[in-house]
Amino acid sequence: MDHSAFYDESIKNPEGFWKQQAESLDWKIAPSRILESSQNGSHNWFADGQLNMSYLCIDKHIENGYGDQVAIYYDSPVTQQKEQITFDKLYDEVSRFAGGLVKLGLQQGDTALIYMPMIPQAIYAMLACARIGVIHSVVFGGFAPHELAIRIDDCKPKVILTASNGVEIEKIVPYKPFVDEAMELANFKPKSVVVFDRKLGVEIPHKAYDIDYDELLAKAPKAKAVVLSSTHPLYILYTSGTTGTPKGIVRDTGGYATALKFSMKYVYGADEGDVYWAASDVGWVVGHSYIVYGPLLNRNSTVLFEGKPIRTPDASTFWRVISEYGVKIMFTAPTAIRAIKKEDPEGALLKQYDLSCLKYQFLAGERCDVATLTWTKEKLQVPVIDHWWQTESGWPMLANMVGVELQDVKPGSASFPVCGYDIRIIDEDGESCKPNQEGYVLVKLPLPPGCLLDVWNNTERFVSGYLQKFPGYYFSGDGGYIDEDGYVFITGRVDDIINVAGHRLSTAEMEEVVASNKAVAECAVFGVHCELKGQKPLGLAVLKSGVTVGETELSQEIVKEVRHEIGAVASFKDLLVVKRLPKTRSGKILRKLLRNIADKDEYQIPSTIDDVAIIDEIENVYQKNNIGIFKTKQHE
Repeated sequence: MDHSAFYDESIKNPEGFWKQQAESLDWKIAPSRILESSQNGSHNWFADGQLNMSYLCIDKHIENGYGDQVAIYYDSPVTQQKEQITFDKLYDEVSRFAGGLVKLGLQQGDTALIYMPMIPQAIYAMLACARIGVIHSVVFGGFAPHELAIRIDDCKPKVILTASNGVEIEKIVPYKPFVDEAMELANFKPKSVVVFDRKLGVEIPHKAYDIDYDELLAKAPKAKAVVLSSTHPLYILYTSGTTGTPKGIVRDTGGYATALKFSMKYVYGADEGDVYWAASDVGWVVGHSYIVYGPLLNRNSTVLFEGKPIRTPDASTFWRVISEYGVKIMFTAPTAIRAIKKEDPEGALLKQYDLSCLKYQFLAGERCDVATLTWTKEKLQVPVIDHWWQTESGWPMLANMVGVELQDVKPGSASFPVCGYDIRIIDEDGESCKPNQEGYVLVKLPLPPGCLLDVWNNTERFVSGYLQKFPGYYFSGDGGYIDEDGYVFITGRVDDIINVAGHRLSTAEMEEVVASNKAVAECAVFGVHCELKGQKPLGLAVLKSGVTVGETELSQEIVKEVRHEIGAVASFKDLLVVKRLPKTRSGKILRKLLRNIADKDEYQIPSTIDDVAIIDEIENVYQKNNIGIFKTKQHE
């Protein structure tokens, strides 16, 4: 299939294109109104269609004779547990859980909050809510009680679904005590908390509002899938906001199902029956779209992995999972690959496993540096594809659509716009940028199916944040450029563009050079205040295991490399070696926090940080090098 012609059809005739794609779903009532303007300035897809996501993910496959196919491979190296869950088993668990929720008084349009680790019950909970029209909001388990309470007050769930505890490499994560604390902090009080006891010897504090998961399901009838409007909200997923208050991104049902089904086939090249693994967490958009709904819609066996890329037990764990379950398509963040690369730079552990089943390796979640992409391709010997999307989009916006036509990979680029996304690069004055000229990354309206409907209970924030700055366009918040061959390069959030003596420069490009140094495992480059030039770049680098090099020598070498690759205009003169970088539990480097410390600003340590002790280490390095004056810090 010709990629250009396929894409052009989606832009020139969006209604006809997506009407045809929607026909791949089993609608209870097929839509006749394909695309309509929305009151908030955006658009609705398939408004008069009716369907049910849980039915599409489970019942449909059983009716077609695939009840004994594995739906979920559960693999938990942190608890030494494995389970193969068929579609028949998934139906039994989900329909009973849905019946239990009905017994608790939940009905179509209510909300439920899910706060669970990476266990099958988290998926059961999501699909059970979808089955009866309850809008779920999954909160990542790394969020502290305060953040959980903010989300409770915003989405006002009738019930919270949680587990006794999570398990990390060296510690137990107290999910239930966190929920109890959040219940005390929140102004809104949910009626019930359903608790799944993992029976790992952890004492569970009991409250009057608690309901035991096993007891609830034992007495629950199986609930049938409720027929819902295409525009019925499937879920609310909170993402960071520039004001510090999280935004509840609202996703519909019919448009999302259409987009996910389309993406599994055409973006990822997944055939029905294939094994697909997104190494993420159900608390993030990747988990919603490509651990749960996307693979199950497409009758793929999905891998639910409770562990880390390293230390469970070592840097071979990803390769073991791929080999053991016959994973055809894998998707992870560049951070995970860098962690593996740091522990096993020569890829010796990878050679222990037969990875002939793997056809494509996808990377997303952050900009992939060339060094990481090159290493991964060299070791795996399959196409390694960086692609770009957001919580707001729900599915890829830029990608090498391998199910249409595999294009050449251009390192540093997320390839081309995906069908339905009319990507434009616009300057501050609203003019189109020339090839290789950096500007704002926008999408001409209408957005394709599957993207955000609104911000929960805050349409004004939806309009001001995404539609107002450039009327007629969705504003992604990212900067980037398109080269002369049509490849799109995302340079990072607009905040990551620094202004050095009047020159707008991308810190991501500088990171690219730093990361390519043979001594560097990972790095962060960000702008800090400069009295002379307004801003200047500061680089932090973590060295590969076993590397011994003088900090001054390395700094001089990398400064020279940046000057050579980008030019003297970059003014890159400061590189510090650190033992590790502060990250969220999902693996994203906290560049804004690093910048705030260096700029002598007051700052808060995000509740999502993976290890607070790292901040003290960073402060010590800054103090040693006379960077930053530190004020009192506090947790959010």
